Amino acid sequence: MSQFDSRLTSLGWDHHFEEEFKKIAGPRNVPARVLADYGADYLLHDGQRSLRATARHVDPAVGDWVAVEGDAIQSIVERRTVFARQSPGTQTRQQVLAANVDVTFIVAAATDVNARRVERYLTIAWQSGAMPVIVLTKADLLDSPDEVLSELETAAAGSPIAVTSSVSGAGLDEIRRHLQPNRTGVLLGPSGVGKSTLINGLVGAPVMRTREIHGSSGEGRHMTSHRQLVQLPDGGMIIDTPGLREAQLWEGEDALAAVFDDIEELARRCRFNDCAHRSDHGCAIKAALTDGTLDTGRFESYGKLRRELRSIAVRNDARLRIEERRNWRNISRDARARTRP
Repeated sequence: MSQFDSRLTSLGWDHHFEEEFKKIAGPRNVPARVLADYGADYLLHDGQRSLRATARHVDPAVGDWVAVEGDAIQSIVERRTVFARQSPGTQTRQQVLAANVDVTFIVAAATDVNARRVERYLTIAWQSGAMPVIVLTKADLLDSPDEVLSELETAAAGSPIAVTSSVSGAGLDEIRRHLQPNRTGVLLGPSGVGKSTLINGLVGAPVMRTREIHGSSGEGRHMTSHRQLVQLPDGGMIIDTPGLREAQLWEGEDALAAVFDDIEELARRCRFNDCAHRSDHGCAIKAALTDGTLDTGRFESYGKLRRELRSIAVRNDARLRIEERRNWRNISRDARARTRP
């Protein structure tokens, strides 16, 4: 099979991945994309068929391109983008949720819009390298979405917003356009916001399990238990993810500039370069908070996310220093062993 098979192209394969595959593939390896992660094994597609495979020495994520031989994943093609977060728990470790994503759809239900949560998800999206798009679901449950949209627009920092309804089908064509011709999207949002229902609407068939919406709250019960890549009939792919109980950030403080460009622009206007934004003397941020042009909640969200990212960076630096010292101890011990008579 030619590596640049048209059926692979429909999965997102292009010349970039073809060249990267050549660098790592063995003579009997074929390229395939990871469609689902079941924990013990993975569902792949090699352009001709779906197959199950295991991985012993590598840790693939949904969306990865891999070199596979038989039923074993041998290596991972270098990722173009990485959608990751800080692993849940106390250990400082990256958890890759999806790879080679072009568009991150940040999903918020019209019945429960949380601007601070959206800002956090936007930061994760920008860290990945994928373009963020905010998706408002269940718009049919509101008489008018104007107030909700106003809140989202403040948090969006210029990112597109798609208003959707699984009842009327509104907004689905806009999402499809973001995925043309063979782009990959990922849905990011808490449980119950309608991610699986959204995928069913895009596919036009019930490919993802859902449960009925709770009558009083408008919230659905979460059903997705694993990450899965779904191909859409008109082209493009989308990855569903289980609702994230801990939407932890990972490294990449530069992502804040994309989400909070208004605050960073204000900071550049402060009289002093090292302004801590605690004193009114020459502080543009304090002035904006006072006159109401900057929302207090948004500024507090910015500070919280910035402190979290810096904490991760400090912990990672400490971990790297410990690993480096351990490596040097091992090198010294081996050198002494070699010089003994």
